[in-house]
Amino acid sequence: MNVAHVKRLGVVCAGLLAARAAQAFKVYVFADMEGISGVTCSEQTLGARKEEGGRLMADDMNACVAGCFEAGATEVVVRDGHGGGTNVEPARIDPRAKLIQGATPGVRFKDFEGSEALILLGYHAKALTPKAVLAHSYSSATIQGMWLNGREVGETGVDAAVAAEHKVPVVMVSGDDKTVAEAREWLPDAVTCEVKKGTGPQGAELVPLEQARGLIRQKTREALARRKSMRLLQVSYPATLRWDYLPKGSLRTYDPAFKPAAEPRRVERTGASVEQLLLGTGKP
Repeated sequence: MNVAHVKRLGVVCAGLLAARAAQAFKVYVFADMEGISGVTCSEQTLGARKEEGGRLMADDMNACVAGCFEAGATEVVVRDGHGGGTNVEPARIDPRAKLIQGATPGVRFKDFEGSEALILLGYHAKALTPKAVLAHSYSSATIQGMWLNGREVGETGVDAAVAAEHKVPVVMVSGDDKTVAEAREWLPDAVTCEVKKGTGPQGAELVPLEQARGLIRQKTREALARRKSMRLLQVSYPATLRWDYLPKGSLRTYDPAFKPAAEPRRVERTGASVEQLLLGTGKP
C-alpha cells in the first residue's frame, strides 16, 4: 500500500468517525414511582409494599432504556428520582445505562450536560387532580399546590422548565391518564405514554404489565425519533414560583380522606432560574 492509499484510508476513517460522532446522542431518563406501570397505591411507594414498587419501577426503567438504545442513543442516564432516590436495586437495571441514586444537592438532574432529550418516566398529576393516582406536587405531606408564573403547575411543568434552562426538551412523559392530559397541556410536542387510568387517589385500571412495558419501549423510540423537532417549554423571566403549604398534621394530598386547607400558608419566590427557585434560593 503506497503513501497515497494510506492517506486516503485515513481520510475515510476520519470521515466515518466524524459521522458516527455526529449521530451519537445522550438521553436522560428521570423516573418517579407513582406513575409507574402497576403502581396503584401509596403502600407501593412508601409503605409495606415498597419493594414491589421498586421492582415495578426497575422494569419500566429497563423498557425505557431498551427503547433509547433501539432509537440509536449512545448514552443513557437513568435517575432514580422518587423520594430519597434509592428505590431500585442497581443489579436489576440494564447495565448499558448509567444509574444515579441518592441525593444530588443543588441540581435537579445530575449529569444532565450533553443530553439531547429528557424522558419523564412514571410521573403523576399535580396535587388535587380529580381521580388521579397518587397526585401531589413534590411533597404529598406538605404542599397543597404550586404555581409557575401564576399558572397552576405540577412536577411535569416545573421539571420541563428546569430542563429548558439547560436547553434540553422533554420528549416523552409516562404515567396515568391524568398525567398524560397534564403533559399535553404543558408540552404539546411531547409523546405521551398512558400505562393506567386513574380511578381515585389510591386506585387505577392497569394496562397489563407486559403490554405497558412494550408501550413504553415503543413510545420511547417514537419520541427520540422526533427529538430534534421538540420545542423547549417557554418560561418568562424573572420567573415566580409559588407554594401553598399544608398545616402541620394534615393528611397527605392523596389520602382519600384529605380535605384541602381553606387558608394554606403561601410562599412565593421570584428569580432568574426555576431550578434554583425549586432547589435553592426559592426554597422557603
